[in-house]
Amino acid sequence: MKEITPQELQQRLENGEQLNLIDVRETDEVQAGHIPGITHIPLGLLEFRTHELDKNKPYIMVCRSGGRSGRATEFLQSQGFDVTNMNGGMLAWEGEVE
Repeated sequence: MKEITPQELQQRLENGEQLNLIDVRETDEVQAGHIPGITHIPLGLLEFRTHELDKNKPYIMVCRSGGRSGRATEFLQSQGFDVTNMNGGMLAWEGEVE
C-alpha cells in the first residue's frame, strides 16, 4: 500500500499541487475540521460511490488516525484505483483545516 505522511501532503498542497483528497470519516468528524478541498465519502458508503471516482486520477485517503483510510485504500486498490493512504490521519495533520 502506498503511503504519504501528513507533512509530505501539506508540502505538496503548499506547493500548489491539485490533489484528490477523500476523507472517509463520519459527517460529524468532517464538520469538526477537515483539510480544505477534500471530497467527503464516509467509509461505509465508499463501495456504493466508486462510480463517482476516476480511475485515471490518483487519490489520497484521509481519516482520523489512518486506520479507516488504510481500509479504504486497500479496497479502492482492489478495484483498480491509484490510491495512497495518509499515515497518522487528521491526528497528525498540522496544516490548515476548515
